[in-house]
Amino acid sequence: MDWQAAAGRFTPPARLAVIGDPIGHSRSPQMHNPALQSCGIDAQYIRVQVPVGQVAAAFRQFAACGFLGVNITIPHKFEALDAVDVLDPLARQLGAVNTLAIRAGRLHGYNSDGPGFLRSVKEAFGADIQDLRVLILGAGGGAGRAVAVQSALSGCQKLLLVNRSHAKAEAVAGEIRALGVGAEVAVVPWHDGALREALAGVDLIVNATSLGMKPGDAALFPQDALQARHLVFDMVYRADGETPLLAEARLAGAQTVGGLSLLLHQGAISFEHWFDRPAPLKVMREGLQNAAMVGLST
Repeated sequence: MDWQAAAGRFTPPARLAVIGDPIGHSRSPQMHNPALQSCGIDAQYIRVQVPVGQVAAAFRQFAACGFLGVNITIPHKFEALDAVDVLDPLARQLGAVNTLAIRAGRLHGYNSDGPGFLRSVKEAFGADIQDLRVLILGAGGGAGRAVAVQSALSGCQKLLLVNRSHAKAEAVAGEIRALGVGAEVAVVPWHDGALREALAGVDLIVNATSLGMKPGDAALFPQDALQARHLVFDMVYRADGETPLLAEARLAGAQTVGGLSLLLHQGAISFEHWFDRPAPLKVMREGLQNAAMVGLST
């Protein structure tokens, strides 16, 4: 690939990107490009598909082409951790990098999953993590692990981890205990009886799995286990409307928020790392909402 030619064919020039494999579904350009335009920044944000094993090489090419930064999504967040020159302490604790800032040719790695999650919870529910008992489904890696560690670092009252691989959840629980933050951490088996019992003692429920992204995905929780008092955060977002979990939670009378909220706040934090200025959150939100409406009509 001729990277210089590829980057130069855009007007404004491509200077920011999101990478993944696949990447065609990402709505980040619809959020970031209006933000860049509103701030008078002569740059464009694009999608770039990068195969597994090629993240470090891609980062070097982005730097050589004068890019300012990159967002990193599935499955590259762990690979990106080892491909940066300077690793932010929080990204080290959260165990993944999803934001790259390129400054004077140096690659700076950050994680906006955890901080973006905190902002989303505060905006959607008017609540702070330190006041909540939290259950995270899919806590064995990636965004789920980041949200689990962030919740513990922020002083949540109780943290329950659920994962298909019990061993992975236990490993994350051990890492959190080793931080010495004092949060009560336990691993819950993924079966209906244990989940029903666990849900009775938590406030915030987080789906960090990919279940709900496709029609026909298995149900996450036993029927009637969700209650009106629950706060339900589904990190999944779908082009064709709300996820089954959010629909079920809404019918139960629970407060809900979907994955676009997390994408918005992650994006705002990335913007702040790249440009050292507040992100135009209203413009970014409108961009995502417009993209969602297009998705519903297609």
